[in-house]
Order: sequence, then structure tokens, then C-alpha cells
Amino acid sequence: MRMRFEPEAEEEFEAACGLLVDHLVRWAEDQGLPVDGFTAETVLDYRHRATADGRLGLWESRHVEELLLSWLPQQVSELPGEERADAPGTLRTLLRFLHAAQLADPRGPSLQDALAAVDRVAEQHPAAMTDRTRWGLAKFWAMTAAEQGVDVFDEAALQRFAERARLGEVAHDQQALDAIMERRLTGRVLSGSARAEPQLPVALPQDDVLRRRAGASSTLTQLRGLAEWAGQGGRPVTATGRLRMADARELVDVLGTGDTIEGVRSSADLPRLGLLVEWAKRARLVRVVKGRLYAVAKARPVLADPLQLWLRAFDACFELRQALIGPRSGWHVESMLFDVYEHILDDVLNTLYSLPYPMPWPRLRDTVHLAYRTSFQLDGGDLQHRMWFEHADRDLRTVLDLLDDLGAIERDRGMADPVFLDIDLSDAGPELLADMPPELAELLGVAGAATDPAARERTDARREELTAGPVELIRLTELGTRAVRQRLLAVGRDAPLVGELAQAPAAGLLGVLAEDYDPDAARTELAGWITARGEREGALRQLTDAVRTMTFRTRAQAMLDVLLAALPDGEGERLLRTLRRDTQLAPLALNALAHRESLSPEDMTDAESLLVLAESLLQLVEWAGGGDGAEETLRAQGPQVRDAVFAALDSAHPDRAGLDELRRLAARALGTHGARVGRARKARRSSDKSGRKRRR
Repeated sequence: MRMRFEPEAEEEFEAACGLLVDHLVRWAEDQGLPVDGFTAETVLDYRHRATADGRLGLWESRHVEELLLSWLPQQVSELPGEERADAPGTLRTLLRFLHAAQLADPRGPSLQDALAAVDRVAEQHPAAMTDRTRWGLAKFWAMTAAEQGVDVFDEAALQRFAERARLGEVAHDQQALDAIMERRLTGRVLSGSARAEPQLPVALPQDDVLRRRAGASSTLTQLRGLAEWAGQGGRPVTATGRLRMADARELVDVLGTGDTIEGVRSSADLPRLGLLVEWAKRARLVRVVKGRLYAVAKARPVLADPLQLWLRAFDACFELRQALIGPRSGWHVESMLFDVYEHILDDVLNTLYSLPYPMPWPRLRDTVHLAYRTSFQLDGGDLQHRMWFEHADRDLRTVLDLLDDLGAIERDRGMADPVFLDIDLSDAGPELLADMPPELAELLGVAGAATDPAARERTDARREELTAGPVELIRLTELGTRAVRQRLLAVGRDAPLVGELAQAPAAGLLGVLAEDYDPDAARTELAGWITARGEREGALRQLTDAVRTMTFRTRAQAMLDVLLAALPDGEGERLLRTLRRDTQLAPLALNALAHRESLSPEDMTDAESLLVLAESLLQLVEWAGGGDGAEETLRAQGPQVRDAVFAALDSAHPDRAGLDELRRLAARALGTHGARVGRARKARRSSDKSGRKRRR
């Protein structure tokens, strides 16, 4: 049971969603809690399709508010006469279930905080559902049709209604429709396009270390010096808001900006000083009020804390477009970077984030060029394009200079790591290569993908540029990594930090390591978690107990596998040998030993072979999502699966509820109602509460 799926993995998500909802409904019935299966599916759809990270087990207050006040009003139609579902109640039950089933992401809020977030917006939900301006376009017309007596489940009737609406013959709420269309045009409609690429875990020193490094930044010294110079009394500025020339000359000396002042008659002609003043304004350190430049009083705590001052200065970089690369006079024009400055700066920093190797300038430059091609209609010849790109490259280097001065990036020269050379997509298949845009194929250097000789020549030139000798290498500093991570988290993206799980429960730790961590980061994280508990044997017992109590077989297997992989060499193998004798964990341990080729079928006893067979079938059923999907999967295995099911049902596998479910599914899928199970036992028939159809 995974708790995150790629946007294109629709079948896998649908299967997992169905299984999760079935377990939720059964659990809620046992607990006497309210739940609606369709609403629960819609809730999980929101987290999968409309959020940046897609984590089904993490619910912050922003997700709760967006779900109840935007997504459900946009997506769910409440037709006349239908009973309104209790969405807040279902969400509360889902949150309780995620924590009870050990599926909640430990990096999210506590259960109490999550429930409080639901309580804060629950009263607003009914009004949001009836607010037509919050509806999606499809819902708007479906509800309009239903209100006018059209059977929306009659396809022909709905088609006739749609044709009348197209001809302008249907009365409707034009004001609400205008609001809906405006929201669509401005990109404020929630959709699956929100998903962002996951980031690798990063390791960072403590804030005290980062604070010392921030304090050594000369840029920070200049920004602080400017605020102190302005003071609470303020300094006069010109009618256009610029520093007077006498003050500018003084500041050039006080701050050590390096500007040339000889023959300069306006502070506007002092580029570094002008940039610092604008930077300090954007960082809310100084402001102009009634003709004077004042230090912002509320910024005093920030000025006293080098790390907070550095982070604020970093964020202000995104507002320095005009000061950095804007035209200096009417004789100059903006580059392509000017129009997409914030977007490109975000992309560049996110590209550098968590990279294990510094990125060579040619690769970074070419990825930015690709972004320009997707953002602009580039008419004109190759020579003109080259001029445009060179202009934008100069501006991008100006931005990189700024980040370098601040200490957000570091640049060096050396050989590019081989990972940045041609990407081998020889096994990608003709479909991927056929659909790949020519510019991307050329950028990646995909052999055979770019048939244009000129494009092939450019690709060869790029490779030569990367391999002929040392190139400029760019990477984020630890301060830069800290700042970019903060921005990623602010927009809801997942940005794992090694060490942040030190206090997580064992099940939460293993779940996150299995889904989000690379092997090296997982080893470091697990070692820190064990160290935080003091006693190694007890810590390992907590971890194996978490696997033991996980009710979802595929997740339990993934948790055990990542635990074994993250333990020091040899320790994982010894643990497996011990767990082979554990009644509850033996099926998972034997499965792991078999997959590692540490245990051959000949080395297993008959009883162990049956355990492995039963575990494989249980995981297969769970992977298929249970219910109809599992039945289809069993049928697809062919006639031989019947004997395998009978043998598995005769095993001593500890998951008796899972075996009962397998028996019911096999009875429906394979017609084994009257067949003998094992030597003398008949398959029992029982009611299937989870087999009902869910309303979509």
C-alpha cells in the first residue's frame, strides 16, 4: 500500500484508492464513525490530483481548507433531492483511520491539529457547496440541467440540453458563469497539473552553523549597514525617491560598494548602491515615506539575526528583476529572461536543489533555453535566435553573480560529471522518442531522435563543450539549500530533510524511507533514529513491531525491505534469519530472503514454501486493489492459480483475515464454491461488506 503515486499511474492509484476506502469503511463501521465511500474517494482524488506533492497521508490545514472550500464545491454535484454527504465528517474519519492504520505521514500535523483544522472550516463548507461561483464548468452545466428537469444520467437528454445551451436557448446564471470562466482563465482552477517533481532528501547543518555562515556574508553587512545608516530618523531622498548625490557618495564609502563616483551626477548611475537600496526595500528593511528613507522598525529582530536576515534577503532576490536586468535607458530592451524572471529563477534553483553533483553551466544554460522556447513564439532566423539567447544568457549570469555574492550558490571549474553527458534512451521505445519535442531531444542528445543534421551538429557541439575540458560548475551552498527548501515547503512541495524523522514513530519512519528516500539517505536517517533512542536492541524491536502490526501486506513488505537495506552490512541478513523463526513475520522474512536470493526454494521446508506462496497471493490481491480488480487478477493467472490458492489456504500464514478474503475472491473468480480446500476442508462462504459498488 503506497501513499503516493505519480500523476500518470492512474490504474495503480485507482486500485490503491479502492482498497484504502474499503478498509476505511469497514474500520469506520467497527468504530461507529460517519463515512461516505464516494466522498472518501473524492477526498483522496484531491490529494492525488490537485496538490503539488500528492501525499495521501499528509493533511495540513491548507489542504483541509482547499478541499472543503474549493475542490469539493468545484467537483461534486449535489443533485436536487439527493441527501447531502457529510464531507467534514468523512474527512475526520479518514484522518483518524490514517493515524490508527499507521499510514499518516509523520511530517504532517498531529491528529488533534488536523481535526482542529477541519473544525475551523466545517461550518463554511455547506455555503461553499452552494456558491455557484466556486463550481467547476462541468458541474455548473450539469446542475443547471438538473434544476431544469433534465435527467443528467440520460446521455441523449444531456446531449440535447448541451446543444440548446450552445445555441443560447438555456436560461442560466450568467454572473456565476462569468466568475467560473474568469477563474479558469486566470489559472485558479484546481487540477492535476499542480504536481511537482519530488526532490531527493538533503542534509543540512544546524541553524547555529548556518547563522555563522550567514553572518560572514559581505552582502548582509552592506544591507545591515544601509538600514543603520537610514536609521529611525530617516534620510532625505529626491522627488523621484532616489538618494541625494551627497548621501550616495557617503554610502559608497561607508558600505564599500565599489561604485565609481568620479564624474557621476546622479545616484541612479551607481549600480551597486542602487541595487542595495532596492534590495533593502524589497527585503522590508527600509522604506520611503514622505520624502525620507527610514529603517523599518519591525525589521530590528531580523537585522539582529544573521540567518533570518539572510533568508529574507534571499527571498527578496525574486523581486529584483527591474533593478538587476531591467533596461537602464530607452536605448536598451529587455531580454527574454526579463519577462519570465521569477519563473526561471525558481526553476534554476529547484534544478540545482538536492543534486548530488554540481551542474555544468552548459547544461543549466540549455535547460533555460528550452524554457524560453516553451514560453515564447520565437520567429526569425538562427542568427536572431542566437542573439536573443546570448542576451538572456548575459542577464542570467548577472542573476547568478547576485546569488554568488549573497552566498546562495558557489561556482568552480572542473570536469562535468558523466551524468550530465548524453542521456541514453535507447530502451525508451519508439513511442517516447516519437512524442519527444525536437528541442528536448536535441538538448538531451538522444541518438537518432534529432534527424535534422543541423540539430545533430548542435548536439555534438554541446557534448564537446562538456567534455573538451574544465567547465563552470554550479551548486547550491548549504545556505542556498536551506532557503530553497523553505520555499519548496511554502508551496506544498515535498522536500525531505535528513534528520527530520528522528522523533517519528517507527511505522512512520519506515513508510517515509520506503517511499521518499534514496538508499544512502535512508541509511543516515535510520542510524540517526536508532541513536536518538539510545538502546539499539530496543530500537530494532520497535521497528520490527511496526512491520508486524502493519495490516497492509505490501506496505509491511516495503517497510521490512527498506529496514534491511538501511542497516549496516550483514546486520540486515542476520535480522532476516532471526525473523524467519518469527510466527508473524516469517512470511515477509522468507519473501525477502527469496528475493535477495539468500534462500532457494530447495532450502525451505514445505511449511515455509506454503507461507511464501500465501504471502505472494495476498500481496497480489492487495496490489490489485481487492474486490473486482483482485478477481480479474486471479482469473488472469490461468487455471494453475486454483491449486495455488488451495495450497495457500492450507498454510499457517498468520493473516487469517487476509486468507478469508482470498477465499471469497477465489470463490467468485474461479468458481471454487464447492471445491475441496487442501485434503478435506471446504472453502467457507461469508458475507462481503467491502464488495459493494462505490458511487462515482
